[in-house]
Amino acid sequence: MLRDLSRIWAQTLAIALVLGCGVMVLVGAQATQATLVQTQTAYYERHRFANIFSGATRLPGDVVQAASLIDGVAQAEGRISFQAVLDIDGMSEPATARILSLPPAGPGLNLPLVRLGRLPDPDRADEVALAEPFAEIHGLTPGSSFRGILNGQLQELTVTGWVLSPEFIYTMPPGAMMPDERRYGLIWMNEAAAAAALDMNAAVNDIALRLTRDGDERAVIAALDQLLDPYGGTGAYGRDRQLSHAFLEGELSQLAAMAAFIPPIFLIVAAFLVDMVLGRLIALERSQIGLLKALGYARREIAGHYLKLAVLIGVIGVLIGWIFGWWIAHAMIGLYGDFFRFPFIIRDWGTQALVISAALGMATAVLGGFRAVWASLQLPPAEAMQPPAPPVLRAGSPTGC
Repeated sequence: MLRDLSRIWAQTLAIALVLGCGVMVLVGAQATQATLVQTQTAYYERHRFANIFSGATRLPGDVVQAASLIDGVAQAEGRISFQAVLDIDGMSEPATARILSLPPAGPGLNLPLVRLGRLPDPDRADEVALAEPFAEIHGLTPGSSFRGILNGQLQELTVTGWVLSPEFIYTMPPGAMMPDERRYGLIWMNEAAAAAALDMNAAVNDIALRLTRDGDERAVIAALDQLLDPYGGTGAYGRDRQLSHAFLEGELSQLAAMAAFIPPIFLIVAAFLVDMVLGRLIALERSQIGLLKALGYARREIAGHYLKLAVLIGVIGVLIGWIFGWWIAHAMIGLYGDFFRFPFIIRDWGTQALVISAALGMATAVLGGFRAVWASLQLPPAEAMQPPAPPVLRAGSPTGC
């Protein structure tokens, strides 16, 4: 086997690299997807990401309490939300931001994660916390100040901290097609200050619900729409229509599609190459195979020799794929972590992907070589020891007569 391998080492390496590409994509994509799914799930659970969202013109506090009593709802929370124009030093055009209120006792849903500094003091109307990407780009560290036009009133705002939120992993300005972290930000301020700016005393215009484990999302959405309709409800929706979650789910679906559709292309090409290379090798050793048969070697022994060669090619390809698959998974996880700004990463090294890729890689190599090996086993010893017959020629018209 090693002697045969030394004769076709270049072809073996080429096949192993093609097979390794398929294994690499499978391992890399599945490990990345599994890591992002576990990270997303843990992030949502730890920071109580809501299941249902809705807006309204003006909701009294008792309506939020009534929403919490809907069958299937574990928790309901209202807040004040509106758009504001910001005057940031160094910008020739004004930036915009979404204002989000913070209850005096702290939020119970969509908990902001403090990355630097602290949340605003409930007794200070001018203090705000900024989304980390926006604050970082503009250098608005805790203690910095800027001006904002809140519902037509110019106010001086002081930054107390940088935060992240599971509700805004992916943030796009209204009407935009792509995120713009320089021109659009998120601002968390005290509920009293937000209410005073929007004249929303004892009222809110945004509501979020968290469901129980057996809660029926469709039934809760229908009940919430009916409850909010007299107050100018804009229509409740679940996570599937929540912009940040929908975009993240789209990225995870793309990774799943990559792992499902790209590796088979490489595996099919690798199987074809194994068949071609072993077919040529067996054709060169045709007379030796016939002699071995004549001396009494069983078919399974001859087949085992060449199939071991195919298995060795598969092992080399799988190992190459594993090594580069781990590397590409590590790189992709880092890129996704930086882009989505996950506060932590729960890594999954793709144990399941390793097992699946090994099985598929070995099956590809063995099945690719099986046709050539099977054809050699069908030849009788006497015929195998003779040179192969020339191809059949068509009879032509006689010449020179």
